[in-house]
Amino acid sequence: MDIAVQAGLILLVGIVFLLIIGVPIAISVGVSSVLAMFTILEFDNGLLTSAQRMFTGINSFTLLAIPFFVLAGVIMNNGGIASKLINCAKILSGKMPGSLAHTNILANMLFGSISGSAVAAAAAVGSTMGEQQEKEGYKREFSAAVNIGSAPTGMLIPPSNIMIVFSLVSGGTSIAALFLAGYVPGLLWGLACILVALIIAKKRGYKSQIEISWKQKLLVILDAIPSLLLIVIVIGGIVGGVFTATEGSAIAVVYSLLLSFVYRSIKIRDLPSILLEATRTTSIVVFLIGVSTIMSWVMSFTNIPGLIADLLLSISDNMIIILLIMNIVLLIIGTFMDPTPAVLIFTPIFLPIALDLGMDPIHFGIMMVLNLSIGTITPPVGPVLFVGARVAKLPIENVIKPLAPFFLVTIVLLLLVTFVPAISLFIPKLFGVME
Repeated sequence: MDIAVQAGLILLVGIVFLLIIGVPIAISVGVSSVLAMFTILEFDNGLLTSAQRMFTGINSFTLLAIPFFVLAGVIMNNGGIASKLINCAKILSGKMPGSLAHTNILANMLFGSISGSAVAAAAAVGSTMGEQQEKEGYKREFSAAVNIGSAPTGMLIPPSNIMIVFSLVSGGTSIAALFLAGYVPGLLWGLACILVALIIAKKRGYKSQIEISWKQKLLVILDAIPSLLLIVIVIGGIVGGVFTATEGSAIAVVYSLLLSFVYRSIKIRDLPSILLEATRTTSIVVFLIGVSTIMSWVMSFTNIPGLIADLLLSISDNMIIILLIMNIVLLIIGTFMDPTPAVLIFTPIFLPIALDLGMDPIHFGIMMVLNLSIGTITPPVGPVLFVGARVAKLPIENVIKPLAPFFLVTIVLLLLVTFVPAISLFIPKLFGVME
């Protein structure tokens, strides 16, 4: 058997087998990639090359943005910022029927974009809003579906760690352009969820919030402005060329920490546990990136991306059909795999095909992130679905039916983003960060 075929089989079969028996994705990818490497090179050279590949993969200044953004998110989770954003979202939701549901959606958009984590948004916002909605007579299943369906918006609205990962693995796609390209799809996702919640709220007779005075509204908004300024400072600085994404992530840490000290929600003695939590999350991501570079080397040697491209093109040479197949594959992968490893594994496979079809890498990146974000809320094992159901104290099967309308509108949004490039590319072109 040809060496390349042997290596490819060991890589693919090894990853699938290890995942099936419950081995973590990072270990599965790493072990399978190193074993495949040993079929290509002698043991000593294979071990040395694997180590060199890992070091090269994580030896990146841009990659420093991920641990800093993760740390900023952890600080904000512990710093009482979520409650201030929820109060601001209540003001923005106004007098619409089912206003608490709309508050949940808006709070997920705000908090998710600042923390960069859909799971963190579902947990932090859902735990607060779920109780309030239940007191107002909202069905718990509906509240859980609203929270789950809107939580991933923060993966698209910058700053987004998954976009930084895509930038690295795609060969240096502009992070500023990716960040700006995520705004419209992220906002459309949130608006689609609001539309679904509004229709259901009218049908069930859910009322709006109690009217409060303009003075109280102003005080709530003023209280939230320091938290919201974080987005303006970080994204504005990156897009304006004042600092890089990595420098912006460090600024986000300093700003969120100072803000938490001002709010007196974090004390010095809390810092070790915060740093430990951020380190745990970061170590998983960085290790994944490291082992994925070994996998990418093996995939290049075995020509797996080329074989998959030939397979897709043998099915059809129609761009619409190929993009639909890509989306279906990514939707399925996203149900059981975290977005980060999915981006690391499938970008080297699908991006060359997309480029051959004439697709802009920014457009492809947003399509991929949106697709994998939908996967986080898709049964049977979407991570946001699990967290949202647990926060609502409901079994997953009770949430799936009320979640269906939210899932449907996100699929429609995915098709629009896939086949209407302007949705993603309009703002980056407007700000001149891409041609």
